[in-house]
Amino acid sequence: MANVAVNANANGSGITRREFLYYIWGASMALYTAQAAGLLVWYLIPRFREGEFGGTFTLPVELLPEVNGQPYNYPDGRFWLVNLDTTNAQGEERMWKSEDESNDIKGVAAIYKVCTHLGCIYAWTPSNNRFECPCHGSKYRLDGRRIESPAPRSLDRFKLEALAEDKSTVLAEAVLEGDFYSPIELPANTRFVRVDTGEKKKGPSLTLLCDFSGSCP
Repeated sequence: MANVAVNANANGSGITRREFLYYIWGASMALYTAQAAGLLVWYLIPRFREGEFGGTFTLPVELLPEVNGQPYNYPDGRFWLVNLDTTNAQGEERMWKSEDESNDIKGVAAIYKVCTHLGCIYAWTPSNNRFECPCHGSKYRLDGRRIESPAPRSLDRFKLEALAEDKSTVLAEAVLEGDFYSPIELPANTRFVRVDTGEKKKGPSLTLLCDFSGSCP
């Protein structure tokens, strides 16, 4: 009877030493996995400093081109700054309103310097008053809209903000029309513009501008 009682007490005493070690091992592995996953996420999240591509660039308004003037090239950020106004006859050979555009296009925009076809670096061609890609011949208007293919869409844009003298007060910012940043009209007291190259939106696939003039190759 004594042996039966001992066995009964042993069976009801809780987990065994082997089970305890198994639970400790399982908890350790779960903790290790969580830590490894956390470190991986931390490593993969992009961290860019001011003035690095993928980060922000703050530039004085004095660098902006004149209305409908040739774009300002900023190589460090891989973007062009353009100053658009289809209501202004100045520079209309570079920026005009197309037949399918019901609203005037006015304001400043930051355009990504990579062609939307196969990723070549295009350039501004002053003699033709447009952006041209040397790789496969895609052409774009001053605001980045496609003039000729094979580019599948207009040029991409970065988010742009108008800043006050303190470089921190945001006076205006680019808003999304659909899923694309529209140009912003700068308030009179704007002293700087800030371009966020971490916030890029793909250009829309609008009708080729050469279609309206019947001059597509």
